[in-house]
Amino acid sequence: MAAVAAHAIVRGSGAMKRRDFVKLSMGFAGLATLPTVSNALAQATAAFKAADVQPPGYPTVVATENLGRKLTASTNGRLSMQMYPSAQLGGEKDTIEQTRTGAIQMLRVSAGSLGPIVDDVNVVNMPFLFRSIAHSEKMMDGPIGQDLLDRVSADPNANLVALCWMNSGARSIYNTKKAIRRVEDVKGLKIRVISNPIFIDMMNALGGNGVAMSYEQVFSALQTGVIDGAENNLPSYVFSNQYTAARYYSLTQHLVIPELLVFSKRAWATLSTDDQALIKKFAREAQVEERDLWKAYEREAMEKAKAAGSEIIEIADKAPFQKAVKPVWDKYGPKYQEMIKRIQDIA
Repeated sequence: MAAVAAHAIVRGSGAMKRRDFVKLSMGFAGLATLPTVSNALAQATAAFKAADVQPPGYPTVVATENLGRKLTASTNGRLSMQMYPSAQLGGEKDTIEQTRTGAIQMLRVSAGSLGPIVDDVNVVNMPFLFRSIAHSEKMMDGPIGQDLLDRVSADPNANLVALCWMNSGARSIYNTKKAIRRVEDVKGLKIRVISNPIFIDMMNALGGNGVAMSYEQVFSALQTGVIDGAENNLPSYVFSNQYTAARYYSLTQHLVIPELLVFSKRAWATLSTDDQALIKKFAREAQVEERDLWKAYEREAMEKAKAAGSEIIEIADKAPFQKAVKPVWDKYGPKYQEMIKRIQDIA
């Protein structure tokens, strides 16, 4: 049976080269589209692969691992999940493609990385869209959040099922050169951004040079001077060790980008409706659990950064930064005008 063979490959994947592993996994994903195999898989044992670029202990990793444990317990081991953190299966761009083909079944991914594939998601990638973290949480928990998840699942090009949102805090700029207190201080700095045209345009509008780069490459790029800095949330800055290379962390908080937990649509189609409902239930619980984990992790990151001598710079007036990104809003805003208004109207 394809399911049994796939399970054997998952257990032996540590000794297998990633490219060979992906090719074989894609082959089994293709078999799963056959009706006879699909019917059998709905009742068979299945071991899902879950991926995340973040390290063990990171809130999204922990919440996804806990989801897997619940799934195993509730199905008496019929369904299980193996977590691959720290970009073991590739960066976000690579793992998105593997999830779309069925080589990976579950993936935590930033809305920033998913935006180029599902354009509707890009609305949450607009700079200074959310008034606060609480505002973004209301969006995720409410009808707009569900609407956006449904749009991902309905996109025929994506081949993904969006299960839930996860917090990732506010993103700020950090660098190796100097403290950024005014928008003028960004001028000329080579700043890494997620590979999405919105973010490149945003950083250029702020006066820097936006450099698209995979997350797992940032630390070495900071060390070697390929880039001067990056922009991300505080836990990513600290627990990826980037804080050891870039001393200055300026709280611009220019982006609040939610993250998504998605499932391969190919693998999803092999599951019974009861199993699908069970995974969705545990995903909703993971959304709430990750939020609590995130807040504690963020506090720990701040303490660790300060203890290591990082300079955490408060931005007294963010209005000049907001004004500087007006060209980004002029370029992309009209496309998402209706959804932007719905988000801004959240009380």
